[in-house]
Amino acid sequence: MARRPKGESRQPDKGRPDLTREEVLRFIAENPTRATKRDIAKAFGIKGDMRAALKDILNDLQAEGLLEGGRKSYSTPGARPAIGVLDVRSRDDEGGLLADPVSWNEDELGETPRFRLRQPSSGPAAGVGDRVLAHLDYDADGGPSARVIRVLDRRKALALGVFRSRRGGGGRVEPVERQQPEFMVAADDVKGARDGDLVEVEPHRVHKAGLPTASVVDVLGALGTEKAISAIALHAHGIPHVFPKAVMDEAEKAGAADMDHREDWRALPLVTIDPRDAKDHDDAVHAVPDTDPANPGGHVVTVAIADVSWYVRPGTKLDAEARLRGNSVYFPDRVVPMLPERISNDLCSLREGVDRPAIAVRMVFRSHGGKVSHRFHRIMMRSHAKLAYEDAQAAIDGAPGDVPAELVSTVLRPLWNAYAALSDARRRRQPLELDLPERKLKLRPDGKVDRVIVPERLDAHRLIEEMMIQANVAAAETLENARQALIYRGHDSPSLARLESLRAFLRSLEIPLAKSGALRPSHFNEILAQVRDTEHESLVNEVVLRSQSQAAYTPENIGHFGLNLMRYAHFTSPIRRYADLIVHRALVTALGLGQGGLSRQDEESLEATAEEISKAERRAMAAERDTVDRLIAHHLADHLGDSFDGRITGVTRAGLFVQLPTFGADGFVPMGSLGNDYYHYDETGHMIVGQRTQLGYRLGDAVEVRLVEAIPLAGSMRFQMLSEPRKLPGSTASHHKARGRMKRPGGRSGPPHGRRRRGR
Repeated sequence: MARRPKGESRQPDKGRPDLTREEVLRFIAENPTRATKRDIAKAFGIKGDMRAALKDILNDLQAEGLLEGGRKSYSTPGARPAIGVLDVRSRDDEGGLLADPVSWNEDELGETPRFRLRQPSSGPAAGVGDRVLAHLDYDADGGPSARVIRVLDRRKALALGVFRSRRGGGGRVEPVERQQPEFMVAADDVKGARDGDLVEVEPHRVHKAGLPTASVVDVLGALGTEKAISAIALHAHGIPHVFPKAVMDEAEKAGAADMDHREDWRALPLVTIDPRDAKDHDDAVHAVPDTDPANPGGHVVTVAIADVSWYVRPGTKLDAEARLRGNSVYFPDRVVPMLPERISNDLCSLREGVDRPAIAVRMVFRSHGGKVSHRFHRIMMRSHAKLAYEDAQAAIDGAPGDVPAELVSTVLRPLWNAYAALSDARRRRQPLELDLPERKLKLRPDGKVDRVIVPERLDAHRLIEEMMIQANVAAAETLENARQALIYRGHDSPSLARLESLRAFLRSLEIPLAKSGALRPSHFNEILAQVRDTEHESLVNEVVLRSQSQAAYTPENIGHFGLNLMRYAHFTSPIRRYADLIVHRALVTALGLGQGGLSRQDEESLEATAEEISKAERRAMAAERDTVDRLIAHHLADHLGDSFDGRITGVTRAGLFVQLPTFGADGFVPMGSLGNDYYHYDETGHMIVGQRTQLGYRLGDAVEVRLVEAIPLAGSMRFQMLSEPRKLPGSTASHHKARGRMKRPGGRSGPPHGRRRRGR
């Protein structure tokens, strides 16, 4: 770089020409987590040539020993570090993670602190025994906390693997994760494991030579069974699935609830309507015509929810474990509950004919479904009937079976009449109506896949769903009116970037999407109605879904876009969701309903709690999806070479994801296997287009594929495309760059060297 002539002064174009050393030092001392050169320049408006003057000030301060660092950020001598490496050691009484710094200079920085960890908003969560990189914060009262940047090292106490026996006794354990080592198991440590069993092992101290050794702790079953494969998902995602003894002891000591601050509603004929195989029942419903002359044709609907807040109190080990888990996790034939069975399936479950504590909301609706009022009560109830969805629907349709006629006329019929009114209101409200059928795996007695079904969607399902939505809205409204802090279930409107991408895609189908004004779910419903029963129906439903934001828990009310509601809070499933338990406690506190309300710690940590349970929800969904993928891959591993009807569910630069609708599982078609053309990726149009033929494949296309590879442990499948590409309208794929490099040495034309081979 050329030097300035001697004597020529720097002339700042903008910024602070009078910046002093003292101001720079003060800023760095007050902002230890954002003291890079860029941060300092931004804070003082330093631009252009003034950056050189700032650099001189920083260099001088370093030379005088008044500043440290400088490679990435600056700090004052003796200042506590802004970023550090921590070992996660334990949990506090509320279930929060506690971590110690790997290195700490007590002579300069004082006593070594123990940091309370906050989990990252995305990526893998940290657990006890892990080593993490974290932002270090220090509260005004000196309480240290840290936010995890990333997990550096996993140090699990137990490991998972496939046991392989050997002659003479003992065996080895093959890992199911890439970074996990292989273990040797002595004959005395096998614990009955047989060749091919999935086992959980406890590693021994690492030896200097040879493979590490371990002892079998638990035999989870033959590889490929549902129990074994779900255990892989639990392990891979770090989902707690074994209750500590202290938690179990606390649950066993719990006794029946008393009548403190409760109303006696045991005579009210509340009923539960759930899946036939449900083990716990956390909601019951009832409806009668409103007798108020001012509300002709109106309905009084009661929704009663299990009073989990009575049993799971803040500060208890039960509460800490429930917060840690965040929610129950559901696999095809296994449930990992948020609460021990003593609580979830016994004391809190609204069993038929048994007294159970509950928090109920009584809601009054007009004949057209508009709500007049609502009020919450803490009650003792008794379920008068336990009904499956199918049985309740059959009874209403005229085939009561084992359902008593009196129950149909006095309980079910008023419920359906109220549902008709609520349905009218729902149609006026116009929530987002996506048609995305859910599939359910049916397993054989050995835990392997028997078949995949799409359960019929009944009015009984919709009735319970709508009444739960109304109860959730009532909870949010009550707490807002009481100015009580709570955790909302928030669903933001689609981002501008996603809307623009959706608009461009719909334009290729000649479907307009309004540009001006705030979009509402009704706008999307109009689009979905346009493509109903057309070849584009599945495609447009999928793309509209992908344009939506992800729902999450938040202490701030951002509304619920998908349901088209101004406020919404989860209240109706406290047995399986920690968010609902927090809302129950908030109602108890706000309405003065007795014991089990929000603690001060609950209120102060609502933001952290919302973040943690949102993460737990995403973790559970990923584990459930992985388990289904592994089961399907295992099921189809014996069908290599068979052809299947599929639908393209993902388009990437590397290839196509194809779902088998019969099974609800995805496989991959690498780009390099698609024939003799060179395909360009059109992100806007969700398609790939051949450069030579101008033919291609698009998201939502029905295709035929051949299964060429299935890896059960990874839950992955690879397909060969059998369907020919087709003419695709409206492609915006850019070819000019490729055309400029298609000429190979020697005059031959073709795709760039190696591109096709890598499948990109």
